[in-house]
Amino acid sequence: MKIKSTLALAVGAAIAFSAPPTVAQENKTLKIGALVTLSGAGASWGRGMLEATELAASKYNEAGGIEVGGETYDIEVIAYDDSYKANEAVSAANRLVYDDEVNYIIGTVGSAPILAIQPITEKEGVITMTLGFTSEALSPDKPYTFRPNLTTAEVAQPQIDWVVESQGIETVGALFPNDETGEAIAKDVSAAYGRAGADMSAIEFFERDQVDFVPLLTRIMSQGVDAIELDGNSPETAGQIVQQARDIGFEGAIIRTGGPATAEIVNVAGAEAAEGMFVHAGLDPSKESVNAYITEYEETFEHSMNGFSPFFYDGANMLFQAMKDAGTVEDTDAVRKALESIESYEGVLGELSWTGEERYGIAHQIDAPFYVAQVRGGKEEIVATCDLEGCE
Repeated sequence: MKIKSTLALAVGAAIAFSAPPTVAQENKTLKIGALVTLSGAGASWGRGMLEATELAASKYNEAGGIEVGGETYDIEVIAYDDSYKANEAVSAANRLVYDDEVNYIIGTVGSAPILAIQPITEKEGVITMTLGFTSEALSPDKPYTFRPNLTTAEVAQPQIDWVVESQGIETVGALFPNDETGEAIAKDVSAAYGRAGADMSAIEFFERDQVDFVPLLTRIMSQGVDAIELDGNSPETAGQIVQQARDIGFEGAIIRTGGPATAEIVNVAGAEAAEGMFVHAGLDPSKESVNAYITEYEETFEHSMNGFSPFFYDGANMLFQAMKDAGTVEDTDAVRKALESIESYEGVLGELSWTGEERYGIAHQIDAPFYVAQVRGGKEEIVATCDLEGCE
């Protein structure tokens, strides 16, 4: 060992005299955009998406960076707030794509914002991972857009079939935001209730910044509905509706078919008002991987986790895996193809693959297990386990 060390020092000295001193090569930077809602009604969703991305990036950075194609990169997350507005999303997308020169964007939260930025991202070959529920977000002519979360279109029918049958529901009222997201979800949910044998014709639309829902709820209740559906509403808005519905005497079932938001709804409405609600649950906290993620998230960010966060943690990691498989961070067409080819990915949520060819014409929709839960004592208790075929 001593001889080898001496030899190494001698060789090193010779090189030092014959060439400029060598300097440890610094990592390159991989920029990931986060175009999410950080203010207003959808902020809890956007914060969950952003922090999931930051957490996924930190795993690589703490390990020295992500190795792709023989290069090592530190991951930098660049975040902009679109306030759940299409025009602000376009401004932010322009900054990310043309000023920050990102090739990847986590976002947007809303449907109208993703549709607004796709002319930019698709033209420039920027891969996006959107939460937007609209069916128009995914199509063969939008090959760079992926959706790592389940939407109403995927979960509505199995869940609604189970709730309608188990609770004997016949008539349903619903409140939806008056925008692309609300209109798309209203259409999907109404059709799903109809197929399950229930009528959802008592529908009211409202503007996103509305906070007084008593007049709308009064009109719905006057039609004698058995249940009120809250799918498509932000967590804060849903909590306000739950509280106001109970305050004016509604005693029927309250249902939230899609979008994990129970903790936020309970925080706004109170545990007593939310008691008995049937909610979509994307997570089973009894699973070791889910429980570990929740613990790490809440210890890292010091607040409760929104249920969409693990989807975007898994989605970000699938994106990073695709870069490694493709051997490039610059050629987004190669990364897109590598991402499409990922099957049976073991994520926090369980085994994940892509689906959606039949519904959207392109398999860029995540396929993951999901659940129906009931709120009891302010917490979710799983009452049915579901896949795309049904719940039991």
